[in-house]
Amino acid sequence: MSRKPSPRDRAARRPSPHSRSKPRSRNNRKPAAPAELLLFNKPFNVLCQFSRDGDGEVLGDYIQDLPGFYPAGRLDKDSEGLLILTNNGALQHQIANPSQKMPKTYLAQVEGDIDESALALLRRGLTLKDGPTLPAEAERIAEPDWLWARTPPIRQRQSIPTSWLQLTIREGRNRQVRRMTAAVGFPTLRLIRRSIGPWQLADLQPGHFIRLQNPISTTN
Repeated sequence: MSRKPSPRDRAARRPSPHSRSKPRSRNNRKPAAPAELLLFNKPFNVLCQFSRDGDGEVLGDYIQDLPGFYPAGRLDKDSEGLLILTNNGALQHQIANPSQKMPKTYLAQVEGDIDESALALLRRGLTLKDGPTLPAEAERIAEPDWLWARTPPIRQRQSIPTSWLQLTIREGRNRQVRRMTAAVGFPTLRLIRRSIGPWQLADLQPGHFIRLQNPISTTN
């Protein structure tokens, strides 16, 4: 027959207020890494991803030992130039989201001798299969003398001249610049992205990148 516990027994079983475990502080979490950007000059024929599909080159062939960085937007495999990567999800959204209407400037080498009437159509806005485009900034330019040679070079027909234009758009549709120049009769042969918002390609060479700490938020 069990004995009924006495008041002394119950008091002995009570934990001491000094022995109680303290609740874990929520402030013990590891602080988030500071926002950083990588400005990368993506070469021609490089997939805009780190995972490898087949034998083609990917971002991981050029950007190594930097986990946590992801592209803010994309650049087609057959396009070159500025690609931004970041380790900050909010900044990635600000740069990549089409609703932000961040200007993106491209240099395009097109087939044919582009004229003012075609440029006027680009400035006015076009109707593509997926709807009308916003007006673009478009101007004819001389072939950039600072531009690197592409490997392999473009396929150029000797009987047809080529010309260059600079085009700034504020949208991010699939292959939009190529579709726009084709719609006005001048297919794009080579496409280089020169800037995204305040970030410039400058003299960055293909396959190289620079790292920016505490970049300016695009909402400022």
